[in-house]
Amino acid sequence: MTAPPDPVRLRLRLLFGSDVMLGPGKADLLQQIAATGSISAAGRAMGMSYKRAWSLVEEMNSAFRAPLVLSVRGGASGGGASLSETGEAVLAHYRKVVAIAAAAAEDEIAAIRALLCDIPDGK
Repeated sequence: MTAPPDPVRLRLRLLFGSDVMLGPGKADLLQQIAATGSISAAGRAMGMSYKRAWSLVEEMNSAFRAPLVLSVRGGASGGGASLSETGEAVLAHYRKVVAIAAAAAEDEIAAIRALLCDIPDGK
């Protein structure tokens, strides 16, 4: 019996004009912030520095009419971060776009897969 083929990953980047981009990395960062309640923890979970994670958050917050991430500075209460309603909406819409694109491209992706060489051990 042969193992099922490895899943195909669709990495979709949305470019709005020449300088605003939303792609899988920023979407994953938003998702990690929602899951962890922390920009630094989200960055660590993704293998990026706090500075890089914060920079991406600032970039996203300035690109939209309302901030996507709300943060509270540390201190006695420890601070934290969460997605705003806009952030939750942007993330949900992005994930839906990716799902729609993947479903629409399923037959074409299968056709491309059929033309691939057989690669032993997936290498």
